[in-house]
Amino acid sequence: MCRLALKTANEPFSPYEVLQAMEAMQEGYDGSGLGLLLRGMEFEDFKYNPRFPILSGIAHSKKAENRLDEYMDERGYELKYDHRFSLKPEMMETRSRDRYRYFLRAYRMPEGFREKSAIEEREEELLQTRLALRQIGETNGNDLTIFSFYPDVAMIKEVGWPLQIGNALSLWDNQIKSRVCMAQGRQNTNYGINLYACHPFFIQGIATMTNGENTAFVPIRDWLLGTGKPGYIGYHSDSEVFAHILHYTLKELKLPLEAYKHIITPLSSKELDVHPQGDFLKGLRNACKRLIIDGPNAVIGTLPDETCMLVMDQKKLRPATVGGREGAWAIASELCGVDAMVPDRDPANDFQPMREHTVIIPPDRKELSIWSQHDQLQLPQAA
Repeated sequence: MCRLALKTANEPFSPYEVLQAMEAMQEGYDGSGLGLLLRGMEFEDFKYNPRFPILSGIAHSKKAENRLDEYMDERGYELKYDHRFSLKPEMMETRSRDRYRYFLRAYRMPEGFREKSAIEEREEELLQTRLALRQIGETNGNDLTIFSFYPDVAMIKEVGWPLQIGNALSLWDNQIKSRVCMAQGRQNTNYGINLYACHPFFIQGIATMTNGENTAFVPIRDWLLGTGKPGYIGYHSDSEVFAHILHYTLKELKLPLEAYKHIITPLSSKELDVHPQGDFLKGLRNACKRLIIDGPNAVIGTLPDETCMLVMDQKKLRPATVGGREGAWAIASELCGVDAMVPDRDPANDFQPMREHTVIIPPDRKELSIWSQHDQLQLPQAA
């Protein structure tokens, strides 16, 4: 098992708060990886414009950093801010002490993709740029690792224990804050130690992290690869498909967030026979049957508008709890994680979803929305 923690709040906070919550759940991971996703960014020394995409990753050598600079210049990106971590390499795991440079860089987009271009065009450009930089790194001995390239989002991944990494990168110093922070402490069960295997996983503003084991990974991966969609690559972890299925649900099928649950864990035929949208949902199940998961899994996700969500699979053997108050909410694998992130809440209102639930924390963070698969979906007109 891994351990997951998410905090979302109206007031930006330090990612170190979430790392401290991970410390409370430390028996659930083994130091083989930590992933952080920050959304709704605030920098101490830079007035950030949310329209500037942020490139997150690691340059493992000066040559790699130079190649990065050259590629971004050639593509027409203008560097607006280059965050400098106060790095203490002596605190890192031995295998991580030779990292040349962690970077969070904010860019102005090329002239052809600024104010007048559609959101879809900008997102496609950012995706293609991220994939090209990742390929450049892989071609040169994996000396450049790219995690995300998107407005208002930053990612950090490293091998080691959460607080160890947080201290080594001085994440306690409040130089970077965010309104949403996702964190996963990895327990390496199936694959080699690889930075790309650390959750959360990210594609075009959509991010997920998972606790569990996806035994249906291979057919799901092969189906996604077969679509030929850019970005459906990698798969160093069997959990990466959860992010891509959510992306496929929202971006390709144009369905609402709640439909995600119907795709990964559809209701039975008996349940659909009495569902008010049973015919549509049976068709959706048949069309996406290769995307049905076989857990146990708990999946936490976030969207570009800062919506956060939690779903469980049918087996419900990987628990997760959500709790909070107006303005601040937390999701964690264990109750002690929620306690650490939002201690000033009424715990009587904490909620652990059942197999049919999708828990949604909306961007206004006023209250939880608990949706059931037995409820009706708000479908697009064409559906």
